[in-house]
Amino acid sequence: YMVPSAFVTLEQLPLTSNGKVNRRALPAPESSDSGSSTAYVAPRTPTEEKLAAIWAEVLSAPRVGAEDNFFELGGHSLLATQVVSRIRSTFHVELPVRALFEAPTLSSLSLRIDEALDQPIRNAPQAPPLSPAPRTDELPLSFAQQRLWFLDQFEPGSPFYNIPAALRLSGTLDTQALRRAFEELVRRHESLRTTFSSRDGKPIQVIAPALSLPLEVRDLQDVPASEREAHVRELVRQEALRPFDLARGPLVRTRLLRLAPTDHILLVTLHHIVSDGWSTGVLVREVATLYAAFASGQRPSLPPLPIQYADFARWQRSWLRGEALDAQVRYWKQQLSGAPAHLELPTDRPRPPIQSVRGAQYSFRLPPELSEALTATSKQHGVSLFMTLLAGFQALLSRYSGQDDIVVGSPIAGRRTTELEDLIGFFVNTLVLRSRIAPEASFRDLLLQVRDTTLGAYEHQDLPFEKLVEELSPQRTLGHSPLFQVMFSLQNTPIPQLALSGLTLGPVELESTTSKFDLSLALAESPQGILGALTYKTDLFDSDTVAR
Repeated sequence: YMVPSAFVTLEQLPLTSNGKVNRRALPAPESSDSGSSTAYVAPRTPTEEKLAAIWAEVLSAPRVGAEDNFFELGGHSLLATQVVSRIRSTFHVELPVRALFEAPTLSSLSLRIDEALDQPIRNAPQAPPLSPAPRTDELPLSFAQQRLWFLDQFEPGSPFYNIPAALRLSGTLDTQALRRAFEELVRRHESLRTTFSSRDGKPIQVIAPALSLPLEVRDLQDVPASEREAHVRELVRQEALRPFDLARGPLVRTRLLRLAPTDHILLVTLHHIVSDGWSTGVLVREVATLYAAFASGQRPSLPPLPIQYADFARWQRSWLRGEALDAQVRYWKQQLSGAPAHLELPTDRPRPPIQSVRGAQYSFRLPPELSEALTATSKQHGVSLFMTLLAGFQALLSRYSGQDDIVVGSPIAGRRTTELEDLIGFFVNTLVLRSRIAPEASFRDLLLQVRDTTLGAYEHQDLPFEKLVEELSPQRTLGHSPLFQVMFSLQNTPIPQLALSGLTLGPVELESTTSKFDLSLALAESPQGILGALTYKTDLFDSDTVAR
């Protein structure tokens, strides 16, 4: 009972004029770090100590106590997945993400780990470890890459799967250091040196041993100041729409617009076949580190990558077959049996027989008070904020459509092992999340249903969406996307702070003019409240309708 509940480090003790400790000048210790509502209790077992180290790393927490709650410390579903992958590599046991929701404190999850160590569960096929594959044989595409490759065969050079980004760089820029940073990035990541060829009608990855990535500099200082911003917006738009050639490459482009000696805009565009949203965070983090090293004349110190994307593609192909594939397919067939083919939302215009990708975006912000209430509700019911927001969105879709069986799609990072977290590549997968909205049920009932559905989907996330569509073989029409027509996401992928040595960075907003689905709701947490962007097909909806 005499073990202190908190510790405070001081350079020296404050003293009175008599040389005694001035107790009134001592800072008051906080009851816990990182927002936990419980007093700190030190980990008591070897399992708790190892698990506390994992939580501290994933949550960026200075310390984690035995009775701390993962979600009160800022945990969410994506971070839970990272914890599970580290438990796998540290303890050599397989726990589902569900375990963290059912045992959210460090001590209770440690007991789950000890039980798994004593009684290994081998009901489901276990994935083999990821390891480097030899480069002597032809390299297959991942399932997701293969779908994009086939789409490109039908519509070569379509910009629909471009991933553009634009950053404003304010300050003194070392252009040569930036150029070298991107060259080193390309050297580190095989995916950025990859093109796609065909042998006997079968697509393969072709990895170039080296690739020179030009950084084109466009000087706009002579453009009149009154016209400069409009000129920049047009160049940004043109760059985002420039097509890629998957066979010739490169599938990454960099361009620098110089507006003034200390004002630049950096444009980076990748094809989705070699990148995804998480990859953007990896790119920003590594370019910042590499630029800082080159600008100061130092050698970069990024650790070598243990595997590359081609290793993942081969691993996915070798594992997702036989019983491993059948187990995933069985779950999804049962989960989606009898699901409606279409969500019949009221539209402003009749649905065209062939859907287009013409779209627009409506942005909004939820007030901080409402955002905080949603977070508190999530903690109260033992669910993630994602689950609460998804339940509310599906209830809203049910109200507008008049349907009680609601199916939406949601992206998932698809990086279930630690080896994949630092790679640039196309890992993101799409989950199909279905809820039955019963008029007599409470919102709490819906919330618990969404929680159970979401956790089940996480446990069966390895089946690529492309493979799911192939296995379910839904009736296809040119007017609807298969399985779902509405997408929902909560941005919680790790995007680092934008910082380069001697520079202030800020994002340049890109206008959205395309929409793959009828509606796509993307939410993100911010200090000002939850931010939202609702992308919609302009063939179906007017802007006033979407705003309402």
